[in-house]
Order: sequence, then C-alpha cells, then structure tokens
Amino acid sequence: MATEASVSATARTGMPSSSRKDYYWIRSFVAGGVAGCCAKSTIAPLDRVKILLQAQNPHYSHLGVFETLCAVPKKEGYLGLYKGNGAMMVRIFPYGAIQFMSFDNYKKFLNKKLGISGHVHRLMAGSMAGMTAVICTYPLDVIRARLAFQVKGEHGYTGIANAFQTIYKHEGGVKGFYRGLTPTLIGMAPYAGFSFFTFGTLKSLGLAHAPELLGKPSSDNPDVLVLKAHVNLLCGGIAGAIAQTISYPLDVARRRMQLGTILPDSEKCL
Repeated sequence: MATEASVSATARTGMPSSSRKDYYWIRSFVAGGVAGCCAKSTIAPLDRVKILLQAQNPHYSHLGVFETLCAVPKKEGYLGLYKGNGAMMVRIFPYGAIQFMSFDNYKKFLNKKLGISGHVHRLMAGSMAGMTAVICTYPLDVIRARLAFQVKGEHGYTGIANAFQTIYKHEGGVKGFYRGLTPTLIGMAPYAGFSFFTFGTLKSLGLAHAPELLGKPSSDNPDVLVLKAHVNLLCGGIAGAIAQTISYPLDVARRRMQLGTILPDSEKCL
C-alpha cells in the first residue's frame, strides 16, 4: 500500500515523495525568511524608537513615541530610523525560517509521538518553535540592539563585525552574546505560543463561520480553503498585538540586559 501511494504521488506531481519533502522544506525556509525580512523592515523605525525608549537613551528618554519618531530624523537623518536594521536583516531571515520550519515539525512531533492535538497542540508547538529560533539567532539580536541604541556622534561600534569583535573581546567571550537570554526565553514561550495559538484560532473560526467571505481556494490544492491575503494580514496583526502585550515586561528586561555595559546604569541590569 505504501509503495502504491508513493507511486501515485509521484505520478500526480512528477517528482518522488522525498523530492517533494525537500522542496517543501526549502519553500518553508525561504518563505519564512522573506516574510520576516519584509515585516521587520516595515516596522524598523518604530522598533528603533522602542529600543531607545526601553533603555532610556539620554537623548530621547524625555520624549514620547511620536516625538521620538520626529526627533530621530532631525538629529540623525532619516536613515537614523533604520539604524541596526542591517543586523536585523541578517538575523531575521534565519530566525523566521527556523521558526516556521520548526513549528511544522514540532506540530507533527506532538501530534504523532505524544498524541497532543487541538489548541494546546498549537500553543506548545508555537512556543517551542519560537525558543528554537531565538537560541539559534540570539547573538545577532544583541548586536542589533547595540547598534540601534547608538546615537550619531557617540558610536561605540562601527558595524556588525566590529560589534561582534568588541563584545567577544571585552565582555567574556561567547557568554557576552547571550546576555538577557533568560528573560527572552521566558517571554518567548507566551509570545510565540499565543501568537500561533491566536492566529490559528482566528483562522479556524473565520473559515468555519464565513468561508465564502474570508476564504479562497489554495493555489496548491483547490479543495482546501485558505484565508484571503488581507484577512491573513489582519489575523496576524491581532495575534502579534495580543502576544506582544502579554510578554512586553520581559521584553524590557531583555533589552536592558542586552545593552549591558553601554548603559549608564549597567550595574543595575546584570
């Protein structure tokens, strides 16, 4: 039976099942990475403002969000809003790719090996995928935070390579790249978990109760319904906002610890 199914699948797609599996992995990796890069580039100015305010940069600590958005271009030029975005792009491609790929694999593992399914299944798989991606790419997150916190005229690092070299040399070697990992992992569990959980739940509810309004046939399989692009975007935004709100206090702690020695009150953020 297994041989017949394999032959049938090969006949339908024109490629062996092992090749289709490899193609799926590559497609998931590329799709996850590109999606992450596009999303982070879009919100890069707000993300830099967040870092400046979270760590109380002395040049902007007395300002609000929109005041800082206006003040950064005046002081550092419009490219100042994208400071640290290069390191983010280097990080987010493998981060997004690893998260999407591991999410699918954790879902299969939890379902087939442990017999867990339903909402808990998505919550656990999302948390595990998020933590896997964070651990693999965390040093780049530290570099990105250091670069984004710098203000024009007060640069301690000249770029990504210099930041790597300086932190390794002066902050305890590899250990210096993992400052703040503990609050990051504690925060990632609810963040990634609730993000995938909320998105999956909204998707299921939407396709169950309003399939014609919110859904469309999948390009891979016309018999399967998927969310329309704008609905997908809305569900992703709602899921991200809920997850970020739940884990935000730990995000502040993480940022303070990541910046470490370059903060005026660094001894309080160990």
